[in-house]
Amino acid sequence: MPKARKVPTRMCVACKQMKSKRELIRVVRAADGGVRVDPTSKIAGRGAYVCPTEQCADAGVREGRLQHALEVPIPQGVHDELRRVIAGMIASQAGESQPKVIRIPASAGLHRRLGAH
Repeated sequence: MPKARKVPTRMCVACKQMKSKRELIRVVRAADGGVRVDPTSKIAGRGAYVCPTEQCADAGVREGRLQHALEVPIPQGVHDELRRVIAGMIASQAGESQPKVIRIPASAGLHRRLGAH
């Protein structure tokens, strides 16, 4: 029986809930001191995680929790980018819950071959 892999977990800086790393959005302070949202979680640097909700993103910036975790001031552009990423995640999740519809174009030849008139 294969060994179950351990799922990495991280804590949201705003609500303090532990969640799977893939469920959270990473904000990173890169080596050059710049702060940016890292949707791929591959940018090198110090990272902090936020739940993909407006409440956690706003609390993380407004209450200074992201600033404290990353040890640098958070520019307004990062807050705007965080909101855009959250909106994109919500939109993609809404699309996943919809049933997939496969449309087959009607063809006159198909009806004749099946014997339909």
